[in-house]
Amino acid sequence: MYLCTTNSNDYNCNAKMIRFMHKIMPFHVAVPVYDLEEARTFYREVLGCTEGRTDNLWTDFNLYGHQFVIHYKPRSESTTEQHTNPVDGHDVPVPHFGVVLEWAEWEKLAERLKKHGVKFIIEPYIRFKGLPGEQATLFFQDPSGNALEFKAFKDIGQLFAK
Repeated sequence: MYLCTTNSNDYNCNAKMIRFMHKIMPFHVAVPVYDLEEARTFYREVLGCTEGRTDNLWTDFNLYGHQFVIHYKPRSESTTEQHTNPVDGHDVPVPHFGVVLEWAEWEKLAERLKKHGVKFIIEPYIRFKGLPGEQATLFFQDPSGNALEFKAFKDIGQLFAK
């Protein structure tokens, strides 16, 4: 869906983007986990997600208003190395998922993760400082190796800036 036909730095485009963000619908994503109880504890205690429906093989969570589901998957005997792409001098894991948060909420999450001793793949840092698209980002893995990125923008209207 294209919200703007003009340059994404245009004031009207940014205002349109902000109005759209207030109407955005929750996403649904499901990821495999090798130990359902370990993953439930991680998402509940470390990330602070509220549990929803639970079955013997899966659990729903509220991940910042989005429907996030962990599904039990037996660990494969063959291990595969996670793929990464270089971005700003960091090895960004692919695939990864996460949520764009408000700046203050991102800062709280970064502190929460540090207090829980989460090992970062990419430590919290600010990209494009003082430039269009300035954003805070961090990467880590859950106990099953699923890579997560959480980020925040100084100006959410710059979410898709070029």
